Parts: sequence; C-alpha cells; structure tokens
Amino acid sequence: MIAVQEFILVSAPNKTGESFVRLLLAKGIPFAAITNSRAEAGRLRKLGVKHFIRVDTSECESWLLPELPIGRVFLFESSLNLCCRLIQICRTWTSKDIYVITRHMNPRLVYRGLGADHVIHTSSQDVSFLIE
Repeated sequence: MIAVQEFILVSAPNKTGESFVRLLLAKGIPFAAITNSRAEAGRLRKLGVKHFIRVDTSECESWLLPELPIGRVFLFESSLNLCCRLIQICRTWTSKDIYVITRHMNPRLVYRGLGADHVIHTSSQDVSFLIE
C-alpha cells in the first residue's frame, strides 16, 4: 500500500502563525494555508506559502474536501468566531489532531466542544515546540 503524504493545514492570521509558517518552510515540511481573505493569502504568499485553501466561512456549502490530503491542523486564533468556524470546517476534513493556539484563556471549552484536540495558550511567538 502506498502511503499518501498528508499536508499540515495552517491558519496564520497573526505574527505567531507567521512564525510557525516560517518554521515549516525552513524545515521543508509540506503544508497548506487556509484563509478566507485575499489580503491574508497575499501576505502569506509573500512569506513563501505555495498551497492555499480558500474558504468562505459564511457558506457551509463551499466547505468541500480539498484536493490536498489534510493531516494535522494548526489554527492560530485571531478571533473567537473565525476560529470556531475553522474548527468546524477542518474537523470534517481530517481525523488527525486539531491544535488551536491562542493568547486567551476563555475559549478552551468552546474550542474543545467543536472538535479541537488541543488548545494551547501562549504569549510567545516561538511555537517551534509544536513540530518537535
């Protein structure tokens, strides 16, 4: 049986997420960025991101399974609502772990209830521990 290489999926709307993207690029780890805006996609493209999955978070009919095989998911929180929606979308795409990285203490149970496997609180931009 041939093993299919899975892509890490990353939502990187903030500096911590960008640091994680740079780390994935430096280590040559295959990944794709999930985004719901052209501006964010443009910003990530400038960092060197090659694969994108664009979603309309308000239209659940558009949440089709991407062509790339999705493995683990890393969602860097910029807003509670967007992060909740991305968990709902990504949970249907993978059975692997979904990580939410946040600076806030409040949403842990909300995120876990929607399907996140890990909610990590950090105020540091160094998140290299996520892939070590």
